[in-house]
Amino acid sequence: MSAPQIYISFPGTAREALGFYAEVFGGELALHTYQDFGRNDGPPGAIAHGTLSGVVTLGGSDAANGEKPVRIEGAMLSLLGAAEPDVLHEWFNRLADGGRIVDPLAPKPWGASDGQVVDRHGLQWLIGYEPASSSRER
Repeated sequence: MSAPQIYISFPGTAREALGFYAEVFGGELALHTYQDFGRNDGPPGAIAHGTLSGVVTLGGSDAANGEKPVRIEGAMLSLLGAAEPDVLHEWFNRLADGGRIVDPLAPKPWGASDGQVVDRHGLQWLIGYEPASSSRER
């Protein structure tokens, strides 16, 4: 691993959440249950470890007994310049489905385009890009 990656403890929704992110970003999804790992600190069918590998990489699980699920304040997952503008707009719109747009993905006074969205699973994303010198802004 060359950089920190986010690993989220979901409140019993890891299968749904990681599946949602796989639909949004594509990539390879691997899910392992508590039963698969022989663990008894969570429901047998709950996700003990899941990974999404691809352009966007995420990891997560259902919070084990006694663990708290994710609650992120004052932080965002940044996808600035992570793909071509059309792809970033598509990701933004898909993340907004069932979520909440905080700031539309649009050109800003400083010349870049960016926006913020809180997805249906409570994660806040910052998505944006610098304008291409030969193309027009959205």
